[in-house]
Amino acid sequence: VQLQASGGGLVQAGGSLRLSCAASGGTFSDYALAWFRQAPGKEREFVAALRWGGGRYAYSDSVKGRFTVSRDNAKNTMYLRMSTVNPEDTSVYYCAARPLWTTNYASASEYDYWGQGTQVTVSS
Repeated sequence: VQLQASGGGLVQAGGSLRLSCAASGGTFSDYALAWFRQAPGKEREFVAALRWGGGRYAYSDSVKGRFTVSRDNAKNTMYLRMSTVNPEDTSVYYCAARPLWTTNYASASEYDYWGQGTQVTVSS
């Protein structure tokens, strides 16, 4: 399984950005996919997750109501729509995958596959 994250960049506080994670090399119907982020000097932090086959979505408290995770089955791509961003959202964003949904979806150690990361910088 390969994951390719893209879409990062510089955005002003209050603005929006959409990240993409293109998945390949597997059959993803039962997979759990997630977004994590890591700022310099900090631990990797859970952002959002979904079950590729539908029916499961999860968000961290820090992004709930501002970020939306979704997927396009035809394109094998997961998205993270980031709205009303603030400087605290500045991080490298990673997408991750594991073969089955887990109730421990917020733990980075649960995921087997990782993309390379895409930098998001929010200016104040």
